[in-house]
Amino acid sequence: MPGRDFRLLMYVVGNTLRIGVTDTRGDRLPCLQHSATDAVSGRGLLLVDALAGRWGVVPALPPRKTVWAEVRTGPTGSRHLIPP
Repeated sequence: MPGRDFRLLMYVVGNTLRIGVTDTRGDRLPCLQHSATDAVSGRGLLLVDALAGRWGVVPALPPRKTVWAEVRTGPTGSRHLIPP
């Protein structure tokens, strides 16, 4: 069923972790939006935008798209998202 299949790909190049999620909903391109405070969904891209150095969307063979994000890991290969 379209929209239920996905593929996750993660790899590191240098000091950058690249994460890609491909799904079968190429007709639904993501966009940043602010959800109501009582909404139970709709915050995913806000988190990606806040944490990633850069991100984007790449169309793939229909009916697919890939949303990707890059996070710098630092010279030691670790990144603290929450202070220790």
